Amino acid sequence: MINVIWAGLAIIGIVFAMINGTISDVNEAIFKGAKEAVTLCIGLISILVFWLGMMKIAEHAGLLDKLAKLFKPFISRLFPDVPKDHPAMGYILSNMMANLFGLGNAATPLGIKAMEQLKALNGESTEASRSMITFLAINTSSITLIPTTIIAIRMNYGSASPTDIVGTTLIATICSTISAILIDRYFYYRRSRKG
Repeated sequence: MINVIWAGLAIIGIVFAMINGTISDVNEAIFKGAKEAVTLCIGLISILVFWLGMMKIAEHAGLLDKLAKLFKPFISRLFPDVPKDHPAMGYILSNMMANLFGLGNAATPLGIKAMEQLKALNGESTEASRSMITFLAINTSSITLIPTTIIAIRMNYGSASPTDIVGTTLIATICSTISAILIDRYFYYRRSRKG
C-alpha cells in the first residue's frame, strides 16, 4: 500500500510540474537530492562502522553482558509474560543496548528477532500480545545515550559542534520512553478492566 501511495505522489508531482512548466526544476531537484543522499549515506557509513566496532569491542569486553544483567530485573518487570531465560529476553535486551548507543540500524535485526520470538510465545497468533505491544512502544521511543546517526548528519553538513545534540537527545528520549511505558500500561490496565 505504501508503494502505491509513494508512486501516486510521484506521478501527481510530475504531472503537476508538466502542467506548470516546471519539469526542469523537478529534474534538477531529483538529481540534487540523489547526490545529497549518496553523500549522506557514505558519511553515515563511516560513523556507523566506528560505533558498531565500539559495540563489538564492548561485547567482547563483557560490557554489554554487564549492562544486560543490570537492566534485566527492570526489563523482566516490563515483560512479565516472557520467561527470564527465553531467547526473546536476550533479543529484547540486545535491541535496547543497540538503541541505547544510537545504533538503530544494528538494533533493527535484533528487534525483528525479538518480535519473532514474542510471536512464538504468543502461539503464532495474528493478534499482538501484551509483550509485543510493550516492546514496540519501547523500541519506538528508546532511550539514546549517543545519537550516532544525528551526530554523523550534523558532521556531514559542517556543524561546528556536532555532539551538542547529546544532552537534549538524552532528555528527549528519556521523556519519550517514560511516556511510552506509562501510555502502554494505561491502555493495558484499561483493557484488562473491560475484559
